[in-house]
Amino acid sequence: MAGNTSAAGDSVLARAARLLAGFDEEHHRLTLTELAARSGLATTTAHRMLAELVRAGLLAKDDGGHYTVGLRLWELGELSPISIELRESALPWLLTLYEATAENVHFAILDGFQALYVARLVGPYAVPTISRMGGRLPLHTTGVGKALLAYQDEAFLSGYFARRLERPTKFSLTSQARIRAQLREIRERGYSETHQEQSLGNTSLAVAVFGRDSRPLAAVGLVTHTVQADVSRLVPVLHRAATGISAGLFELMDRHGTHTFR
Repeated sequence: MAGNTSAAGDSVLARAARLLAGFDEEHHRLTLTELAARSGLATTTAHRMLAELVRAGLLAKDDGGHYTVGLRLWELGELSPISIELRESALPWLLTLYEATAENVHFAILDGFQALYVARLVGPYAVPTISRMGGRLPLHTTGVGKALLAYQDEAFLSGYFARRLERPTKFSLTSQARIRAQLREIRERGYSETHQEQSLGNTSLAVAVFGRDSRPLAAVGLVTHTVQADVSRLVPVLHRAATGISAGLFELMDRHGTHTFR
């Protein structure tokens, strides 16, 4: 697996990681040429390393010469605390929430300056969304994202607003003053609400799932069609789900003595 690379001094592991990082939400299937370009590796080096990754089951190669994430890599990912602790603990409450509302159910954690979706339940009559499990979306345009953002400290918020904020739709807010005002409202009323800020026609409601230190461990949310968004009906069931998830996580922490998913 040795070979030249455009970044002198890269270890074999670092180069393999760069190849794996070439896959993202918009690039599920990539050719050798595309992976070499996205990783910055020479084509010959990428070819040798990809062959090793395929043999290890971390990547797969189809008959058309495209590489995809392999089953072994998926299996390893399912062993992470996010999956076997956080998501599995929350799943019964997420199912109850879906059964009570028949709407899209989202469960997300904070990952840098984005909301990382660790669980998602949808049904045949739920409004279409662009979210997916394992995907990331902006904090300031999503219900779960704003529920997480509202309880961050000033250092985090300053760093967040120092960046250029995405504007997926014409309704997305990018004004720091307006978003900060929304965050104050979220803390006061206990839930977030977005209208068509990530997807046109959709309204998102979400509440934070808190740990013992009053910091949000996660956020649970519902996405529905804007004309069907009944706050008085949906917010109470969201709070019940968040309370149940929190209790389950506390039990998990007591049993294991720590938690590693935040």
